[in-house]
Amino acid sequence: MDDELIEKVSSFLKLLSEPTRIRIIEALSKGEMCVGCLAEELNMTQSLTSHQLRLLKKGRIVKSRRAGKNIFYSLDDHHVYNIFKEAVEHQQH
Repeated sequence: MDDELIEKVSSFLKLLSEPTRIRIIEALSKGEMCVGCLAEELNMTQSLTSHQLRLLKKGRIVKSRRAGKNIFYSLDDHHVYNIFKEAVEHQQH
């Protein structure tokens, strides 16, 4: 692997290393959610939820779409879910 790819992988894994972001990923693994619903489900402020979602979006872990005034978030693709699922299974083993 070249240095650029190593840095990208490292950044990706760092994003996954924070418990709040793991909770968000777990919630989004069930389906798309708006910021307010996600904040309510996780018992977090909308501000904190939005901040964490911005980081996850920048790292291509989640994606968003706008519907009127609401922004809905979902996992970026099946790779994110598979990595998350494998990490959970590894820890449960």
